[in-house]
Amino acid sequence: MPEENKAVAVQTQGSAAAGATTVKLSDAFMNVSADPNPRMPEARTAHLTWRGSGLSAGETIDYSCRAAHLDVRDDTGALTSQMFSLTYLALGGEGKPDATRPVTFAYNGGPGCASVPINFGGVGPRRVKTDGVGHLGHPIQVEDNPSTLLLQSDLVFLDAPGTGWSTVAEGADTTKLFGVDGDADAFCRAICQWLEENGRWASPVYLFGESYGTVRNAVLCRLLGERGVLVAGVTMLSAIFDWVQVIEGEDLYHLGMMPTMAAAAHYFGKAGRGETVEDWFQKAMEWDEDVYAPALLRGDRLGREREQEVAEELSDFIGLPARKLAHQHLRVTLDDFRRSILWDEGRVCGRLDMRFSSDAPLATQGDAEWFAGEDAADDAVEASWTCAFRDFLANELSYHGPATYLSSNYERVGVNWKWEHGEPGKIGKRASPNVAYDLAVALRRNPRMKLCIMGGRYDAATTYWNVLHDMSCQFLSDEAKSRVEWHLYNCGHMAYVDVPTLEQMAQDLEGFYSKE
Repeated sequence: MPEENKAVAVQTQGSAAAGATTVKLSDAFMNVSADPNPRMPEARTAHLTWRGSGLSAGETIDYSCRAAHLDVRDDTGALTSQMFSLTYLALGGEGKPDATRPVTFAYNGGPGCASVPINFGGVGPRRVKTDGVGHLGHPIQVEDNPSTLLLQSDLVFLDAPGTGWSTVAEGADTTKLFGVDGDADAFCRAICQWLEENGRWASPVYLFGESYGTVRNAVLCRLLGERGVLVAGVTMLSAIFDWVQVIEGEDLYHLGMMPTMAAAAHYFGKAGRGETVEDWFQKAMEWDEDVYAPALLRGDRLGREREQEVAEELSDFIGLPARKLAHQHLRVTLDDFRRSILWDEGRVCGRLDMRFSSDAPLATQGDAEWFAGEDAADDAVEASWTCAFRDFLANELSYHGPATYLSSNYERVGVNWKWEHGEPGKIGKRASPNVAYDLAVALRRNPRMKLCIMGGRYDAATTYWNVLHDMSCQFLSDEAKSRVEWHLYNCGHMAYVDVPTLEQMAQDLEGFYSKE
């Protein structure tokens, strides 16, 4: 999420699920067409050449890029959405795509975010150059991405209904489109439509989701299998499976945050001096489970003396005063940590990537939802990605969208999101979804499907410990576990912002795609 942007920041905070103010669905989004069968701009295609550099120096790929809309229809044939897609196909010697090559469908999350970050920030053939943890400005520098996933697979970037240039048809039921199950259903139908239009039913199908896109992935890989599409592999970047972890006060929330806070405290020199971040994070993970978890579970039965002892140990890890931690009964919220860790410098740290920091807002600007969206990690890169994307489409594809491009539409999509989910093997729907069940079912049903889980030590939006915990609670067989690979990087939520991480991700993905 952004991926990924302010929309993600507010939603992953859990505010919408907790009953934040909503808007009328009839007014719910800007990209609603007044025509039940709207005419989208004519699709545009350009033929381009990618030239490698760095680790990919000397390599070239001739490819086509096509901007178009996919009609998404329900079982009766009624149009529900027209989903914007940007497709990159590697071209062979005769200037044609290879129908047996893998095709990867990629997207960000939110919910309410378009797919620009994972495209122009991450794995697309073009990428905006980043500057470590510095904010980008003009000129916006765009390069052929030396770490593009196009080396391994054709790519299709999809914008969710109500985001980007993806419209919602007149009369479509937004309570179905804007929800865990309806969203996965729409993407399933869009993917099937793309495979049909492009004659790619024989291609190995891969899914690549970031942030809420990993929730989508978990449900989608199960759903595609149920509808006859064989999924070869799924990549989960900055994953979240059990939504309970976003609720402050829940033990899983605090257990997930603790190692990430420890990494941030180490980065800012507040803890772990003399330790590598890798060793420090691992020690925090072990202490988290061996000491912190039992202390949280006991509540006031822990006793004040033991609570003080644990507070002192926690202080050593996350850099906040033991007295403060004991007073808060060992429970630290993300907002509290972000405001406190650099308090003496008059700064706050980021959320999507805690290494980023900015001047602190005024003390009177204390609204939690607003502060969740005030994220230096997002401000540093998001606008540059969107500008580069718009410039590329206008000047290289001559494509002009039908309306305002909604890189973030959380206020109209995410706020109205229907969190109920029909988990496989359970009757009825659960208000707080845990899509790890869907993922486990898909792995059991398809013993050839591979899973790649990637996370960052500095990601406080989708914390790594929680994903590890969620998957361990599925009790997969040794055979199923052998098809799951884990990668942990020194990065934040949008891993590709960090060039060393992006380079390592490219190597890891090369291995993932080549694995039988």
